[in-house]
Amino acid sequence: MSDVWGNKLKVSIFGESHGAAIGIVIDGLPPGHEIDMENVAKEMKRRAPGQSALTTPRKEKDQPEIVSGYFNDRTTGSSLTAIIRNSDTRSKDYSLMKKLMRPGQADYPGYVRYEGFNDYRGSGHFSGRITAPLVFAGAIAKQLLEKQGITIGAHLKSVANIQDESFSDCEVTPDLLRGFSEKELPLLNEALEPQVREIIREAKAKGDSLGGTAEVCVLGIPAGIGNPFFDSVESVLSHIIFSVPAVKGLEFGAGFGISEMLGSEANDSYYYEGDTIKTRTNHNGGIVGGITDGMPILFKVAIKPPASISIKQQTIDIEEKTNAELVVEGRHDPIIVPRAIPVLEAVTAIAILDLLLDSKLYKNQ
Repeated sequence: MSDVWGNKLKVSIFGESHGAAIGIVIDGLPPGHEIDMENVAKEMKRRAPGQSALTTPRKEKDQPEIVSGYFNDRTTGSSLTAIIRNSDTRSKDYSLMKKLMRPGQADYPGYVRYEGFNDYRGSGHFSGRITAPLVFAGAIAKQLLEKQGITIGAHLKSVANIQDESFSDCEVTPDLLRGFSEKELPLLNEALEPQVREIIREAKAKGDSLGGTAEVCVLGIPAGIGNPFFDSVESVLSHIIFSVPAVKGLEFGAGFGISEMLGSEANDSYYYEGDTIKTRTNHNGGIVGGITDGMPILFKVAIKPPASISIKQQTIDIEEKTNAELVVEGRHDPIIVPRAIPVLEAVTAIAILDLLLDSKLYKNQ
C-alpha cells in the first residue's frame, strides 16, 4: 500500500476503519507555528459522521491527539504525528463482506491485490474514514496558507441533476470561501437547499444513494508556482485529489468545455489593474503551462454515489465461487459530497502548501 504523499511537505497516513485508531505523520512543516486547535476541531467536525440525517449515523468524535512534533504550543520542525481513535465500530455488520463482494467497493480488487489478507471491516484501509487524518493535516496547512494570504473554499456544485451557480458567476472573496465551513450544504444559491435536501431524503428512503460535484477555489495564490512537466500544479493536485475515495472526475477552469471554444474565446487575455496583472476571463482555472498565473485556481470534482446501499444487488461469493445476491447492512451515507468537501479543501491545502514550500515565494512568518 502506498501511504506517503508529497515532496517538501510529506504526509503518511495509517490505520483502518474498524481498527484501534487512524492517524497521520506530517513531515516538512516549518517550525515555530502555533496551531489553532479550535479551528482544527471545527474542520474535523465538518467531515465527521453522525452530524445530521443526511449522513451515516455512525458517531465518531474525531479528536486528534498530537503525539510528536508540537512543543510549547509551536511546531518544532520535526515530524508532527497525530492519531484519531475509533470508537463507534460495529464490525459484525461486515461479517458477510469476507466472501460477498460489494459492487462499487474495493472489496474484490482489494482481495486480489492483497491476497485476501486486507481488513474488510468497514472497507478497512480503503474506507473514506481514513480521510479524517487528511482533514487534520489540511486544517494545519490552511492556517499556514492564510498567513500567506491564500484562502481555500469549496461549495456543492451539483447533486444529481440539481446545479448550483459557479464561482465564475460571482465575486469570490475570502469571507465567502470561509463562510462555507458554517453550512451543512454549502451552496452559492441558497434557494436550492430545500430541493437538495428533498432529493437526498428521497434516495435515502429508497435505500439508494446520490452523487454530485464540488467546485474548489484557491484564492490569493501568486503567479509562478508549479514545476512542469511532471510536477505541474494540475499534476500535483490531481495526484492527491484522486487519492480521495469516491472521486471519479476532475476538470480545471472550463474543463472539457474549453475544447468547444475557439482559441480567441479560450485564451484568458491579460490586463493591468494598478500594478497587479490579471486576466479578463479564467477559462484555464488560474493555471497555464502547469504554473499559476495569479488568478484564482478553480476546479470541479465529480464524486460518485456511495456504493453501500440497502437495495438488493447482484454480486459473487468468492468462497463458494458462485453468483450471489447482496443487501448491504450497516450505517451508510446517502450522499458523500457534503462530507467530502472539507476533505477536498484539506488535500488542496496540503498540495498548495507543498508547491509553495518548493518555491521562493513562501514567507516564513
